[in-house]
Amino acid sequence: MRRLFANVTPQDEEDEINLTPMLDVVFIMLIFFIVTASFVKEKGIDVNRPDNDETVVVDPDKANILIKIDETDRIWIDARQVDERAVRANIERLHAENPEGAVIVLPDPESTTEALIGVMDSSRQANVYNISIASGN
Repeated sequence: MRRLFANVTPQDEEDEINLTPMLDVVFIMLIFFIVTASFVKEKGIDVNRPDNDETVVVDPDKANILIKIDETDRIWIDARQVDERAVRANIERLHAENPEGAVIVLPDPESTTEALIGVMDSSRQANVYNISIASGN
């Protein structure tokens, strides 16, 4: 019996784990997840910017209603301060004078979104649906 175990010698080199099959599986899984992933395009607001080389000719009969909101949320129409409760009446009056005009809201970057939404809601309540938001920059 000693002879059978006498030929067994301890191995000089250590056993190593072969990582090649594991890496193959990882790459196959990666390719599978990339191919089966669904890429969702998030919806946003389409902005139509005018070209710089176009000159805009404004017809005085089709003047727009310009509403400015300053940094303290005060609302200005025709260079006079208007109470937020009177915005709708002013828009109705100006729109009756010029039905072709649009409402252009110019909010200050420091103004709140609440003031902007309030002006837009007042415009819609005055049956003016052509509303634009202008950037001050």
